[in-house]
Amino acid sequence: MANPLGALLLLFGLGFLAANLVLLNDYLAFRRRRPNALLTWVVPRPRTFALSKWIAVGLGLVILYKLLVLHWLLGQVFGEVMMFAYYGIVYPLSFRVERGFYRDGLWLERRFVKYGDVTGLTWREDPTPAIVVVAGHQQRAGRLSVPPEHYGEARRLLRDHIKAHDLHFQHPPLDLGGHDEREDV
Repeated sequence: MANPLGALLLLFGLGFLAANLVLLNDYLAFRRRRPNALLTWVVPRPRTFALSKWIAVGLGLVILYKLLVLHWLLGQVFGEVMMFAYYGIVYPLSFRVERGFYRDGLWLERRFVKYGDVTGLTWREDPTPAIVVVAGHQQRAGRLSVPPEHYGEARRLLRDHIKAHDLHFQHPPLDLGGHDEREDV
C-alpha cells in the first residue's frame, strides 16, 4: 500500500511548483519591463509576511532532518522543497515587483495588462485611490491601488495614454454623443 502522506506531499509539491513558476515568471517579466517604468511603487508587505519566513525556517529544518538524519533522497522531500522555495524565496521576491505604469501597460495587483487590452477603467476612492481595470476578451477585472502621493501623476498618465490612443474604449456604457474618453479618467 502506498504512503498516503507521501502522495499528499507530492500533490502539495506539484501545486507549489506551479505557484513558484507563475511568480517567477511575473518577477522575470518585471525585470524585463523595469527599464520602461513611467510611474511605479512597491506594494507594502502584508502583516502576515513575517509568518512566511518562519514557515520557511520550519520547512528548512524538516528538509535537513529528513536528508541528514533519516537519509531520505532529495526526490522524497520534493513537496517540502517546493514549499520552502515558495515561502522562503519566491513569495518574498514577488513583493519586489513594482506596480504601476509602464510604457506598454499597467502592472495591476495580480497581473500585467497591456494598454491595448484594456476595455474599461474607473477610479474607486476606497481608503486609498484605486484604478479598476477591465481587460481582455474575457473581460477580467483587476485593481491597482495608487498611493495618494502618486494620484495626480497617475491621472495625468492615464489622460496622456488616452490622448495618444494607447487606451481606447470601444463601447462606452452610454454614448449620447460628444463623449470625450479623456474624461473617463
